[in-house]
Amino acid sequence: MDTTTTLGLIAGSLTTLAYLPQLIKTWKTKSAEDISWGMLITLCLGILLWLVYGSYIHDLPVICANVVTLALASIILGLKVYYRSLRKA
Repeated sequence: MDTTTTLGLIAGSLTTLAYLPQLIKTWKTKSAEDISWGMLITLCLGILLWLVYGSYIHDLPVICANVVTLALASIILGLKVYYRSLRKA
């Protein structure tokens, strides 16, 4: 693996791991009210497009980072939907 790929994997790992504290906080507090719907949906769509782009250009760091980031952001989005439905019930 070359230096550029290694750098990309490290950068992708750090930006992806940045979502963990929000996911943990959302899980523990059972609330995602402070997270904007617009931001979260736009973020998930943007990450999905980065994943498609990375697949087209066969770029491992872009693919790996965005698969994990999309999973984390989607879990946060799912929790937001779930906790909202609990409040309404």
